[in-house]
Amino acid sequence: MSENGQERTSAIPGHLSDTRDDAARPGEHGGDGEAHPPAVVYRVDCPSRPILDQIADKWSMLALAVLAEEPRRFNQIKRQLEGVTQRVLTRTLRRLERNGMVTRTVLPTSPVGVQYELTPLGRSLQQPFAGLYAWTVSHADEIVDRQREFDARGQAIEG
Repeated sequence: MSENGQERTSAIPGHLSDTRDDAARPGEHGGDGEAHPPAVVYRVDCPSRPILDQIADKWSMLALAVLAEEPRRFNQIKRQLEGVTQRVLTRTLRRLERNGMVTRTVLPTSPVGVQYELTPLGRSLQQPFAGLYAWTVSHADEIVDRQREFDARGQAIEG
């Protein structure tokens, strides 16, 4: 809730809301005597959730990276994405096409070929994904070290 008693939201309906109740107004102190920022809830009906799920998974990000260079046929993409199955790649490319990230063109060849190309919307993800990739590469050793430390403690990850 905001100070005027209304729920705080973003420009996207259903995106954000405060979880504050009357006991935790902005500027008030928690039990530790400190002022706390509002607790934000990323609501279950937030439209960003399915979009993030569909474009920010491993195979989507890698497929978009492969297509950043030039349009590619399905099998060219598959060869560059070692470990992806035909079924998973097909699903991934369909989701990206549905979300406006790639276009699919049926080529008049025998046998019929299909080519995928980034749309302007898909290209707009290149810079953010490049930043995420650079962060991943620069922190990979540290992350692997932390994973080993965690595993050595015998803690299991449930999932």
